[in-house]
Amino acid sequence: MDQSSIIRNYLQDELRKFDILFRESIISSNPRIQEIVDYVFKSDGKRIRPLLVFLSAKACGEINDISFHGAVTIELLHTASLIHDDVVDNAKLRRGRSSVNDVYDNRKSILVGDYFLASALQESAKTKNFEIINMVSELGKNLAEGELNQHSLATEVVIDENEYFNVIDKKTASLMSACTKIGAISANVSPELVELFSELGRIFGICFQIKDDIFDYYKTDVGKPTGNDIREGKITLPLIYALKNTSSDSSEEMMEIISKGAYTPENIEKLLQFAKDNGGISYAYDVMDKLINKGDEIISNIQIDKDIESMLILLFSYFRERAY
Repeated sequence: MDQSSIIRNYLQDELRKFDILFRESIISSNPRIQEIVDYVFKSDGKRIRPLLVFLSAKACGEINDISFHGAVTIELLHTASLIHDDVVDNAKLRRGRSSVNDVYDNRKSILVGDYFLASALQESAKTKNFEIINMVSELGKNLAEGELNQHSLATEVVIDENEYFNVIDKKTASLMSACTKIGAISANVSPELVELFSELGRIFGICFQIKDDIFDYYKTDVGKPTGNDIREGKITLPLIYALKNTSSDSSEEMMEIISKGAYTPENIEKLLQFAKDNGGISYAYDVMDKLINKGDEIISNIQIDKDIESMLILLFSYFRERAY
């Protein structure tokens, strides 16, 4: 049994209830909307974000109604952002299946994404917690800003590690930070402990995204084509490191491809191999390992049940070692 399965088994009752609430939250009497919603549900993800909410709530006290409504809120918002991102990126695949925009066109996808977003706001109101409602509103702004920044970096050909992490912070990390923060808030703990869990979620998010970016460099079945990020002009950590830390001649050749947007299959393979040959993947894992050590230190300094502590540490291990 892998790390993910162990954690899911530990929270199987909560995840079962979550799935029921999640599907109920997005039911529509309009058959045109429901058809697309049903299609989205057929490619459900790994439920990482609800897991973070529930683990954090359990670590801080108990999983309650606020935890469940908060988890559903985040998953709705996350789903909305994925639908919108696929339109922006003109992506054809999502989780190994045709994306919503590829099946139903961009206009319908944007509107259904908006429907998920509105449902998220409606669900957040059920927490009856102003801090969570405000956080979700702020999160929506961060996701939009992160996507806009990512698009700008691609079109302006900005190769900068700090900018890369700024994008991650606004997108993946902000979502996961909200998960752990909502879990802590739902258990009614001190503001200081809430912030510790918020930082823990941020670290989870950065690690998760770095591993996602590493997948792009290998021919593995992760639900998207190899080299897809580069094809879209997204220069991620392994390639950023290689470009900044190799001889000028070889990096200049790669920069010429990037600046011209000459992303032919042959050139994409060149860029992928260049990053691997020049320490980009090793560097990305090193960054991830330092973050995991920081996360483990936070976990060990919080007085929580040993079973929960082991699950949180196991989640870090899963993020690093996962195969998809």
